[in-house]
Amino acid sequence: MKPTAELLAAVLAGEHGPRPADLVATSVFWVHHGTRLAGGNTTYLNQYVLVRLGDSFGGCAFEAGEADPSLCRDASGAALDTLLGDAPRPLLIAALDAYLGSVRPHREAAGAEPVTLPAGTPETRARARDAAIAGLLDIDAGARVGLIGVVNPLVAAIRERGGDPLLCDFNLRTTQWGDPVTDDMHEVLDTADVVVATGMTLGNGSFDTVLARCRERGVPLVVYAQTGSAVARAFLGRGVTALCAEPFPFSQFSAEPTTLYRYRVAADA
Repeated sequence: MKPTAELLAAVLAGEHGPRPADLVATSVFWVHHGTRLAGGNTTYLNQYVLVRLGDSFGGCAFEAGEADPSLCRDASGAALDTLLGDAPRPLLIAALDAYLGSVRPHREAAGAEPVTLPAGTPETRARARDAAIAGLLDIDAGARVGLIGVVNPLVAAIRERGGDPLLCDFNLRTTQWGDPVTDDMHEVLDTADVVVATGMTLGNGSFDTVLARCRERGVPLVVYAQTGSAVARAFLGRGVTALCAEPFPFSQFSAEPTTLYRYRVAADA
């Protein structure tokens, strides 16, 4: 069984806290937005499904056509185990994220380092966010840093840390500086010295492959997660070596200070 499927089965069995059958998804909603940062040549088009469970929000980004807005009507108020069963994968990941974030909130988790993103423009906040992610990289100058899920400010932040980015994304072919971007993640996973993957890999089902390949090669895996931030946390020390978790509301939805949480696995773990 794949690692994410094992985690889901354990949650449904009540091994991580209350049984999902006894919980209700207070609300399910949908966000669709576009962003073009100043100086960039790319408009990022993002869609998220979000699940609220009590005092926790879970989120999952997805590609066009993978889910329909009608699921918000059908899923809001449903028992959580329903959303963790025969549901579109984005909804399932968002529900699993909400559950794991509820039983162990990032704001209360041992080992979580809160990082406050400053108030300001989208560009200011994106640079601060991506510097926080790149700050989890313990690399030598010239290290090949695989990036699965490309945003231009993060490419710049990796270079500022001395890394040589190897880029993979399903939707981009070049960065704003003309760097080539492949759509074959194996080209990156087979050669990188360290891998940075976004939580989007949980939403599109590629996370298990990324995790397995990094384990096989003994390569550090850093995850930046808006999608499935609490889901990715479950794999710390089990292939994920560091995590930058950003629970909802995400940085792009506010001009005010917001908090993300960084986790690191001890070097001898």
